Amino acid sequence: MASTVFKNIETLCLASASPRRKELAARLGLPLTVISIPADETYTAQRPRKIAEQISRGKAEAVLKARGVRPGEVILTADTSVWLDGSNGSEPVMLGKPADAADARKMLRALSGKTHRVLTGFTLAYRAGNAAKPRLKSYCVATEVHVAELSDNEIGDYIRSGDPLDKAGAYGIQGAFAVHIDRIRGNYDNVVGLPLAAVYDALKTADNDITKG
Repeated sequence: MASTVFKNIETLCLASASPRRKELAARLGLPLTVISIPADETYTAQRPRKIAEQISRGKAEAVLKARGVRPGEVILTADTSVWLDGSNGSEPVMLGKPADAADARKMLRALSGKTHRVLTGFTLAYRAGNAAKPRLKSYCVATEVHVAELSDNEIGDYIRSGDPLDKAGAYGIQGAFAVHIDRIRGNYDNVVGLPLAAVYDALKTADNDITKG
């Protein structure tokens, strides 16, 4: 069924290889296409929020360089990272996807019994009216997650499931690890990989931009 909310967006193009993001993006009420384009995920920003935004923006720029953006299309890119406060007041540490099982074990031990932040930066790219260049808008959403104390056996069982190896911070909140999540503060979908409410609001702004030019 066609959306009556979005008047000018014809297609949402999700640039992501994540099946979890694809599943979430399908709920936004727009015709959806999915592509996967390699991108440089290096960053120069210093603060966690700015890092998340910069990486997602870099992904959007890679899409624009590879194939551009079509009239009525909005490109959506995202990057999710897990941040744990450093010891003795030191800078927060970013936990990316584990390199192997040993790395996953190290991350899960670090998260055990502590609260961490999950940040998802996302970027929308689209043409506003008759503008010569695409417009890019980047956002970041944060959620606090508290993990219960984990025993060595619990960590070992979870690693053997294979679930941690393709996820930032070595866990997925929507899978078997859910039993170890004491509480969250903020948006649940953000931890899965795409903060739907924030993306929906940003898309409404983009829809207005497209008609205003």
